[in-house]
Amino acid sequence: MKYVIALDAGTTSVRAFVYDLAAGKFVHDCRQETAQSFPRPGWVEQDASEIYYKAAYCLNDCVHAVGAENVAGVGITNQRETVVAWDRDTGEPVCNAIVWQCRRTSAFCAALPAEIVARVKAKTGLLPDAYFSASKMKWILENVPAARSLLSAGKLCLGTVDSYLAFKFTEGRAFASDRTNASRTMLYDIHAGRWDEELLRFFGVPEGALPRVVSCDARLGELNLGGRKIPLAGMAGDQQSALLGQACFAAGGGKITYGTGLFLLFHTGESCVTSEKGLLSTIACDLGGKVTYALEGSVFNAGSCVQWLRDEMGLLASAEESEALARSVPDTGGVSFVPAFTGLGAPYWNAEARALLCGVTRGTTRAHVVRAVLESIAFGARDVLDCMRRESGITLREIGCDGGASANDFLMQFQADTLGIGVRRPAERESTALGAAYLCGLALGLLDEAEILRRKKTERVFTPAEDREKAEMGYERYLVAVKRAISCDF
Repeated sequence: MKYVIALDAGTTSVRAFVYDLAAGKFVHDCRQETAQSFPRPGWVEQDASEIYYKAAYCLNDCVHAVGAENVAGVGITNQRETVVAWDRDTGEPVCNAIVWQCRRTSAFCAALPAEIVARVKAKTGLLPDAYFSASKMKWILENVPAARSLLSAGKLCLGTVDSYLAFKFTEGRAFASDRTNASRTMLYDIHAGRWDEELLRFFGVPEGALPRVVSCDARLGELNLGGRKIPLAGMAGDQQSALLGQACFAAGGGKITYGTGLFLLFHTGESCVTSEKGLLSTIACDLGGKVTYALEGSVFNAGSCVQWLRDEMGLLASAEESEALARSVPDTGGVSFVPAFTGLGAPYWNAEARALLCGVTRGTTRAHVVRAVLESIAFGARDVLDCMRRESGITLREIGCDGGASANDFLMQFQADTLGIGVRRPAERESTALGAAYLCGLALGLLDEAEILRRKKTERVFTPAEDREKAEMGYERYLVAVKRAISCDF
């Protein structure tokens, strides 16, 4: 059994990857897109059943490709914070999943008393925001009658996507979440390592409806695939999985993932660093009971901006076209873009801000707009990294990159220019899936940390240009635009 399968249940697609343990590479993958719905402005939902069925399709495709007898296990990584509510007896969701991007509870979070804000930050490392799971769970319990009925009968399950998939694939035998996902709910004490009674009481979420919390390298149960029972082993939220996929096991390692949003994680080892500048303290990993921590900056919209250019604005035929268009002009022509479709995340944490395109003149072309959007993604990462540098006291010389947009050479070079440090692109860009494959291997005793470090390979390092003046001027305009996006009454 020389293969493990990494199941990556992301925000806009579900993918499964077959990883060859001996060769150290992916040999097969399957992808299925998943739809989102937007029933009201700022609301984002998904059909949880669609996520499950497409995940099952991808897994079966991978098993068929290599043979069930050759698969040692399956690991899961997932979009974090998204909440699913389902019937413990039937496994059927009682409403659409509320996606991490959804802002329906932003007014509630903004009105939280200062005492609760302080308690949330002290215990969970998070800043109270609609981004996280707790207020989503509260909303479901208050607004979905079927959820309240199941809760009264002791049959309601509330969890993030990882726990839902584990439950479904093991036919209800495993209702569990790992520590990285639990740490994103705003209900989990990351220092004590347990669901917090005070926060559960405040948000009205009963512990009995939540999954048990396990280590990232836990064996969770078995799946029936291809006529065989295959271990479900290893689980982590997508950003922590990407950190592991980049072989960041110790303090000082960091990575930027360019997905639907942009996520920068900086490993702080066994020390949990508290941020005063809008960053989050979160669990990086739990291997064998050893918990490590990270500082995180979350920018809500990154790859989604390129999708917007393509799908809603019609300025791109494909995401790949953005690189050539951006290079076709020497600069943005004074155009700036603020990617605040669903508010601003770190370090601003402003739920009311909205996307802003400014500096447009009669001479502005689609190339200028596309370049401004790509530059805004890099500026979001700089906002976060500047905070991390100040608060950690550590000077980074290099940072890893992964995710779909890391394939864009223009963006990666501009990212290096605006950060002033090297941006390392690994040979294997699917770091999130690679992390899940590694976790599965660790859980089954097929790999160790030393072996993972030996497998770390670099495809290219983008180094800052000697003349960074253009990037600096663009960043200054971007900061002015951010102030406008925050202050404007839309």
